[in-house]
Amino acid sequence: MTKKELVNAIAENAELSMKDANNALNSFVDAFGGAMKKGERIQLPGMGTFKVTTRSARVVRNPQTGEKLNVPAKKVVKFKAAPGLSTKL
Repeated sequence: MTKKELVNAIAENAELSMKDANNALNSFVDAFGGAMKKGERIQLPGMGTFKVTTRSARVVRNPQTGEKLNVPAKKVVKFKAAPGLSTKL
């Protein structure tokens, strides 16, 4: 689903204009991104939970050359689906 399709769906379901639906989606994305940058956990009932975790540093191997490379630690977002989400699919 593209952003345009999502805006259309929001506009239809919430009976909003396309402009208001686009503003709502942009506000959600900004708030979500800000919370993730702060390391906060976000729960969306019926959908799941998003949280920031740290992936530890590790050594990997290039499959073509066999050369070992060091990959530094970094923060990643993990998602855990709500129990009822998989039954809706």
